[in-house]
Amino acid sequence: MSAQTATGANVGIANSLTTGKLPRGSVWMVLLGSWVLMSIVFLLVKTATGAKDFNIVAAIFLGTVLFDVLIYVLSLLVEGVRKATDRLITSLVSTAFIVALLPLISLLYTVVANGLGRMIEPSFFSQSMRNVTDASGGVVHALYGTIEITLAATIISVPIGLLTSIYLVEYGRGWLARIITFLVDVMTGIPSIVAGLFAFSLFALITNNPGYRSGFGGAVALSVLMIPIVVRSSEEMLKLVPNELREASFALGVPKWLTVLKIVIPTALPGITTGVTLAIARVIGETAPLLIIAGTTASMNLNLFSDRMMSVPVFVYMQYAAQGADQNAFVSRAWAAALTLILIVMALNLIARLVARIFSPKLGR
Repeated sequence: MSAQTATGANVGIANSLTTGKLPRGSVWMVLLGSWVLMSIVFLLVKTATGAKDFNIVAAIFLGTVLFDVLIYVLSLLVEGVRKATDRLITSLVSTAFIVALLPLISLLYTVVANGLGRMIEPSFFSQSMRNVTDASGGVVHALYGTIEITLAATIISVPIGLLTSIYLVEYGRGWLARIITFLVDVMTGIPSIVAGLFAFSLFALITNNPGYRSGFGGAVALSVLMIPIVVRSSEEMLKLVPNELREASFALGVPKWLTVLKIVIPTALPGITTGVTLAIARVIGETAPLLIIAGTTASMNLNLFSDRMMSVPVFVYMQYAAQGADQNAFVSRAWAAALTLILIVMALNLIARLVARIFSPKLGR
């Protein structure tokens, strides 16, 4: 009798370890479905109220909150309380991450929505603003200027920054290394407009021309901002190289300079490349220093060492600050140029990842 009672009691108990499980990919399907549902709701609200803009931030945020509720309920019905609680906490952490990304999502959506229509026009990348009085005109002169100025700044900054970091990590000891480290820290916090004023003063004194303007001066100003970033990022990457690699090279009789050149730098090259890319992305959008030293122009200028040279950030600023009769044309050109600048930064990051993958040390088993 007791055995039958015990058996009957065991039959009525549900084992939480053998409960059901949500299908693979169901979490992503619920998340995407929540976003789509909220997007449809906001599109209907936009149509009913006649609003101009689609509120993508609110749609993604409320869709993510809806996802938190749905995934908990579904997991509770299928997998039980323990797994549902686990999924709820995981979804809340993911929600915090998505909330942190909302400003970036809003920025990208706004720039693409306002600039894509003008950017896809062929004239935008084939014309300058010389003698333009209508809605035409393009950014080609500013694009060439940005490429030349940024390339020159990179050529100046990377060797100086990399050699400085090698000295600090491999050779620097005592008061000189401490002074260099302190100065690098100070340079990291220099406002960009101060770098522009420094470059302008430097070239004005050298050339004895108070109205000096050139793209090379802009490159020098940007290099002042790039050098501390390259130094700091390269220094940290060189410190991550294991000392065992250096000691093994020294044990084979390899001199220190060759060890640094053949062992240390190739090992740290992926991180150094990433740091250089971050430095380029930091300065490629600077407006104030280039506005001071490189100036503005509506014509094409490919000579880096003579006359004014337009850049994409300054082009965006001038399109907003000096609007003509057709304000919509100026604003659309500004948004399209801003989108172009974002795409350039994305391309630089992709190139950096490719270079890091190609040149990173190949480790065997």
